[in-house]
Amino acid sequence: MPSLPAIDVESFRFASPAYLWLLVIPAALLVVWVWRVIRRRANVRRLAAQRVLPVRQRFGPIGDLAFWACVLLAASLCIAAIARPQARLSSFRKASADIVILQDASASMYVTDVRPDRWRRSVQFLRTFAETLSWKGDRVALALFAQLAAPQVRLTKDPNALFFFIDHLGDRSPFRLENTTTWDTNIEEGIRWGIRLVDKDEEVFGKSGNPKAFLVISDGQAWSGTVATALQEARSHKIPVHVAGIGTTVGGMIPEPARPDGTRPPPVIRSVLDRNSLVQLAVAGGGEYFEIGDEPDRVVAFRIIDRLHRQSDVSQQVESFEDLYRRFLMAAAVMLGLGSLFLHKRADLAWQAGGVAVAVILLASLAR
Repeated sequence: MPSLPAIDVESFRFASPAYLWLLVIPAALLVVWVWRVIRRRANVRRLAAQRVLPVRQRFGPIGDLAFWACVLLAASLCIAAIARPQARLSSFRKASADIVILQDASASMYVTDVRPDRWRRSVQFLRTFAETLSWKGDRVALALFAQLAAPQVRLTKDPNALFFFIDHLGDRSPFRLENTTTWDTNIEEGIRWGIRLVDKDEEVFGKSGNPKAFLVISDGQAWSGTVATALQEARSHKIPVHVAGIGTTVGGMIPEPARPDGTRPPPVIRSVLDRNSLVQLAVAGGGEYFEIGDEPDRVVAFRIIDRLHRQSDVSQQVESFEDLYRRFLMAAAVMLGLGSLFLHKRADLAWQAGGVAVAVILLASLAR
């Protein structure tokens, strides 16, 4: 959570200083106000010397003139607000995350043990995951993998870029069943491409303060030494590998590629969710294992995002140059409210209430 912003006084300025000449008006009225205060003090002393009462009569230092002092100050604040005061605001917030999504696109993703099939179910989860992100400093990249990896989106803060690719992934994996490379789940190649995406981003845009994480969405792969090597490389980059499993332990048949005449032979290969290998992958990668369909997608997405953000132990200083006129207007309203406390006559209170009513009506009409 971001801390309360602090104003850099040295950076304070007015964007439209031409309006500041209007401060001459309340300055002139301030001279009149000081004269009235001096006259009132003289009258009070003269009255105290001439009148003899059984009970000592008390008079305030400035009486109802305190209200007009508040009015002058409120008017000065409004004029300053018109001149558009600006300053640099700085606050500290917990660092966001750079997330590289590695989506399995191999032949087993055509299996229909989850509805409508593993591929489209994964795409549905990707959309929910993207919608759940706050996108306040978070960056996301996307790469597909089978035997080979194919990067789709570089690390970006723009959610529209990710949604564009999600919407155009289609009803089927872009890796066709007719291609031999589609029939292999090569998670280690996906992880290596993920590391390349991170390294390329740092080469082009400089080192980011965000912690990095990989999110692998797959139905599993047999453990091998090459997977362990890729995970070791990710850990050397301090990038944990989280895993989201897709599919069921009952599994389903992988459709065969179409023959030249357009017909399809009966399927012969069954694919099941290899939960054990995916859990082993997450543990060895320093991450956690999640399962799509185990809970509502938004709940799973919240859990993953919370885990990604909690791994950041550092805070980042966020600076922005903002208009402060709202704060000046709020201070003016507070001064008017404070000034009304010094009014005692019903006529003065009536004028004050009428002025507030007119201001509310004007604000309401402007809001429309």
